[in-house]
Amino acid sequence: MKRKSDPAPKPKRQATDEQAERVEARCLCGSVVLDIQYPAFWAWHDHGRPSRLAHGAAYATYVGTWRKRFRLVKGARKVTRFEDPETGNTRAFCARCGTPVWYERKQSPKWINIPRALFSSRTGREPRYHLNIAEQQDWIYTGMPLSPLKGYPGVVWERPKRKKRSEPTPMF
Repeated sequence: MKRKSDPAPKPKRQATDEQAERVEARCLCGSVVLDIQYPAFWAWHDHGRPSRLAHGAAYATYVGTWRKRFRLVKGARKVTRFEDPETGNTRAFCARCGTPVWYERKQSPKWINIPRALFSSRTGREPRYHLNIAEQQDWIYTGMPLSPLKGYPGVVWERPKRKKRSEPTPMF
């Protein structure tokens, strides 16, 4: 007896830009709002000096997407840009609150990178890559155990290492 085979699955339709799910990002003051199609293409931590200085932090975490999947929703007039004269890379900031809102690499004109912290929802990518790891600072938190700081709710700290008592040197 011959079994009927299941019909072939229908090919999935490619979502148009209007149908695609989008995730929103915004600056601190809300003057600049942008969005990207979900999911982002990649995510990473950048330990390089330019990102550290632009963000005022140990490293910056970015999500990247194709430029055609990026959209500036609000605040075009509030965006100011800085082009690094050495690399030609451009960083955009909110002119009102100073939040870094995106980063463009001269060598990758079809891509745009957005600080992960600007998204309040998931972006579809976890940051699993570290760029410029050799530039990682010695003062960065690397996962040491933390303890609550007595008298300061919500504050934790790295306890100092206890000095070992040195045994007195025996005299023979």
